[in-house]
Amino acid sequence: QRQVAESGGGLVQPGGSLTLSCAASGFTLEDLAIGWFRQAPGKEREGVGCIDEIDTYYDDSVKGRFTISRDNDKNTVYLHLDSLKPEDTAVYSCAASGGTSCAGTFDSWGQGTQVTVSS
Repeated sequence: QRQVAESGGGLVQPGGSLTLSCAASGFTLEDLAIGWFRQAPGKEREGVGCIDEIDTYYDDSVKGRFTISRDNDKNTVYLHLDSLKPEDTAVYSCAASGGTSCAGTFDSWGQGTQVTVSS
């Protein structure tokens, strides 16, 4: 069964950094597109970025501050968050696509990890 699990969330001050992990089980992570999403209180879930076999993509709100990388040996995708702002506070989730493209449908979701940016 294809599963992903996030870790690494926490409390960080504005301007700080954090790295989230998305560990995969039941499949080889490099074979599928992996997306990162977030949901802030009272708001709808939004896409943060995605990595697939072709490229890595970012929402404009995080471009230049967030970086997605992949360690195939550890079967893990990372989301490095830099220059964090209070508005980045949200539950961050990763999800695996049913295929190799970020344009596909994400059908395997983790539970999410809380990121709180506050002084």
